[in-house]
Amino acid sequence: MPAERSPYGPPAGEPSPYGHQGPQQSAHWSQQPPYPPQGPYGQYGPPPSGPGRGTNVLAILSLVFAFVFPPAGVVLGHVAKRQIRTNGEEGDQLATWGLILGYVFTGLTVLACCGWLALVAFSNTGDSGSY
Repeated sequence: MPAERSPYGPPAGEPSPYGHQGPQQSAHWSQQPPYPPQGPYGQYGPPPSGPGRGTNVLAILSLVFAFVFPPAGVVLGHVAKRQIRTNGEEGDQLATWGLILGYVFTGLTVLACCGWLALVAFSNTGDSGSY
């Protein structure tokens, strides 16, 4: 007479088709193997270290001063580019944008000053009023 099939697993002595042992064969059948510990979320390794990994401060200041006082932004941009080239720091795009915006805003400021001076000069020449 064949062994009766249990609804809870294979009969005693037969291997399971799913790779685990039935409750009659092992006392530890419900325990899972331990998982290795995981690191905290958002961290993919040690932080970058050594010289040349940080952003050049003068590059950041170049971009800021391009809006505040454009000639200073141009000067800081050139100095930052030189430092980035020699030290290998990051921030080349910041320095480039500081240079571009510094030159543009300096040109617009000079153009506005020349226009204002021309307006003042031409407004006084047409004065032929009688006193």
